[in-house]
Amino acid sequence: MLVLKRNIGEKVMIGDDVELTVVRFEGSTVVLGFTAPGNITIDRREVFLQKRAGLGPVEATAHRSLEDVGANDSYVARNESRGRGHK
Repeated sequence: MLVLKRNIGEKVMIGDDVELTVVRFEGSTVVLGFTAPGNITIDRREVFLQKRAGLGPVEATAHRSLEDVGANDSYVARNESRGRGHK
């Protein structure tokens, strides 16, 4: 596992096409923004596992445009630092 420290506004590249941005902190939660081509799906781990297992309807995945928090063409995902999962 690669572990990185990033500050608000800093980015990490995943491959050539996926950009991860630290948007803000909310207590012990990190709000992450992803910029990726439309053919790449980004899910919280628990949603990914539900989809892979073919379980019933998956809860709404909390996708929302980063325009809500001040950036364009990205998605926001909440990553809870206590290991409850992330998108």
